Amino acid sequence: MEETLFSNLDIFLFSLIVGLLIYWFVFRKKKEEIPEFKKLETPVPTTRETSFIEKMKKTGRNVVVFYGSQTGTGEEFANRLSKDAQRYGMRGMAADPEEYDMSELSRLPEIENSLSVFCMATYGEGDPTDNAQDFYDWLQEGDACLDGVKYTVFALGNKTYEHYNAMGKYVDKRLEELGAKRIFDLGMGDDDGNLEEDFISWREQFWPAVCEHFGVEATGEESSIRQYELVVHADMNMNKVYTGELARLKSFETQKPPFDAKNPFLASVTVNLKLNKGGDRHLMHLELDITGSKIRYESGDHVAVYPVNETAMVNQIGQILGVDLDTIFSLNNLDEESNKKHPFPCPTTYRTALTHYLDISNPPRTNVLYELAQYASDPKDQENMRKMASSSAEGKALYHSWVLDARRNILAILQDMPSLRPPIDHLCELMPRLQARYYSIASSSKVHANSIHICAVVVEYQTSTGRVNKGVATNWLKNKLPCDNGHKSTVPMYVRKSQFRLPFKVSTPVIMIGPGTGIAPFMGFIQERAWLKGKGKEVGETVLYYGCRHRNEDFLYQEELEEFERTGMITQLNVAFSRDQEHKVYVQHLLKKNKEHLWKLIHTESAHIYVCGDARNMARDVQNAFYEVAEEMGGMNRTQAVDYIKKLMTKGRYSQDVWS
Repeated sequence: MEETLFSNLDIFLFSLIVGLLIYWFVFRKKKEEIPEFKKLETPVPTTRETSFIEKMKKTGRNVVVFYGSQTGTGEEFANRLSKDAQRYGMRGMAADPEEYDMSELSRLPEIENSLSVFCMATYGEGDPTDNAQDFYDWLQEGDACLDGVKYTVFALGNKTYEHYNAMGKYVDKRLEELGAKRIFDLGMGDDDGNLEEDFISWREQFWPAVCEHFGVEATGEESSIRQYELVVHADMNMNKVYTGELARLKSFETQKPPFDAKNPFLASVTVNLKLNKGGDRHLMHLELDITGSKIRYESGDHVAVYPVNETAMVNQIGQILGVDLDTIFSLNNLDEESNKKHPFPCPTTYRTALTHYLDISNPPRTNVLYELAQYASDPKDQENMRKMASSSAEGKALYHSWVLDARRNILAILQDMPSLRPPIDHLCELMPRLQARYYSIASSSKVHANSIHICAVVVEYQTSTGRVNKGVATNWLKNKLPCDNGHKSTVPMYVRKSQFRLPFKVSTPVIMIGPGTGIAPFMGFIQERAWLKGKGKEVGETVLYYGCRHRNEDFLYQEELEEFERTGMITQLNVAFSRDQEHKVYVQHLLKKNKEHLWKLIHTESAHIYVCGDARNMARDVQNAFYEVAEEMGGMNRTQAVDYIKKLMTKGRYSQDVWS
């Protein structure tokens, strides 16, 4: 009996050991096969190529063109310069500074005859663009030695803004301070004038200077250089075809936070109201539902929306070029080493590309005309297109009058030049990307946590050719009704943070100046201060200067503003009705009229000033009004008054959210 029991125990123990060994072996094998377990055992960091120097060496490039771009123009200019290099016996590459380790700039002299070019746009109040922020921080904080680095800078800005071309000027100056050698003067592009013309004029002088510096000569190759090759997909699974997404395929079907420029949230439109009671314009108020998105915003932030082009325009381009817009295609970069594999998400259809990805409503730049000229069968058309792309006075004048002044977009050009019939794939390669449109948020998240409000005016005007041009985004938003044939209308959007902020201390007085749709951020400011007051906080004076044409036509948010005034939330509501009397009255006139009260708030009570709206005229006139107030009430001369207001700006007590 004991012997039998012992044998059974032996067998049991033996089986247990074998089982444990098998389990251990299988489990270990599984660990080797499952990436998560491998990561736990031996964490191997995955790194992307961040050395533009190594990339340049590997691909035989000696010119790198970095771009700081918010709306795509800086990137477009960088691409044009990098393509130009080939015509001068050099090889260029356009590069996004966000994708590379910019401290590698000090290694550029390792490459013979190397040159770095910077196309830098300025955004907001003299700020870098989003993609150039890290580069800007590195320049500010770093003390790199850039001896032997050769560079030049082309700045993109707008003269109507206070900090005109601040980013380009800073990069130009800072690179020199770090030891780099400027080989050509800083270029200044002014979008208030003619940015394209400024760029062409600078570029025409830049390349001869490069030739002289490096001892190279133009090869004379002025032929069109294609950057992408066309691939048509005959039998493509539609699940692999982009239908308007910006980065991740099917991102509009399966939404995943966080939401940003490359992954916008599809917000439902819950309210779409016409605000004005009369007049020939359409001023609107929209509310976007952000429930469940985890999107957070603060008063003063901007909402970016991605519009689509008008269907009729897209169809007309397809008809003129005689193409099936539902053809599925890809444009693949001929440079296999490039980070940018396609000009927009591919594979897609021509219809989707023209609707979602390409800017077909703005007048095309001269490089587009130059490249398309080869497809004009009429020699006269070909000559005129090439002339418009030249730097000659006659060519510039023709481009200005025939394209810019007449506001001819690509459709109008195709209609007015019957001999011009380019292949649609080349047209798609050349057209710039359709960009997001930014609007000042007209609500406070303290009051509307799950809703973002927009206040905008619909853009529509007749051109000198008799055509009616429509603003892409505003006309698209106008038609976004809360319930469209039983379906919810949605808007792809994300929030861009702003520096336009209420004072940290609630008791600090605020002076807000916002005529027209410039009222938008102040609706958020007033809502927030009312909410704080309701919580028992001691809220400082809240003064608003608003302007519109007629009291009975376009006094936006009249009922809400008058109610805020009645309850004492707005301590002073000043409204300028510019056309309700013989002589025009604007917000700046009311500012000067109330100079005593304004000076007391600014000089004695440390009030914060906020200006929102048109940069070209209103913002400048308002600033001049404040200079006059400082002169008259502060006993200053003009130089002292200007210095006084500039100091307020430096201290963050005079903020502007303006556009041109």
